[in-house]
Amino acid sequence: MSKQYGQVPEEKLALYKQLIDAHPEIELKGGKKLPYTSHEGNMFSQLTKAGTVGLRLGKAEREAFLAEFDSDLLVTYGTVMKEYVAVPDQLLQDTASLLPWLELSLAYAKTLKPQARKRKSQAASSAN
Repeated sequence: MSKQYGQVPEEKLALYKQLIDAHPEIELKGGKKLPYTSHEGNMFSQLTKAGTVGLRLGKAEREAFLAEFDSDLLVTYGTVMKEYVAVPDQLLQDTASLLPWLELSLAYAKTLKPQARKRKSQAASSAN
């Protein structure tokens, strides 16, 4: 298991990092529990604690991915992530084949409205 990400399987984390490192514009981010990528506050890829990589894709690309790889929508914490596809393990091991899908995921994220940044509360600001 990954020390930094708790329950994430090391081998899946290594493959996910390899994929992200293959694209110079994308930076791996990490919450306290799980690694992910985002653009202007919109997450577009993630690695679940079960070791499944999810990519956020537009409708046409999502349908093409699901058909081509006989995959499913990503399920995490018991919730179906309607815009995310689950990357099959065999594809995750093939960075060159998966990279174009990551690029489509980033392109889709760039079409989304930027997420508002959270501001510190007045109480927290005045305490400093």
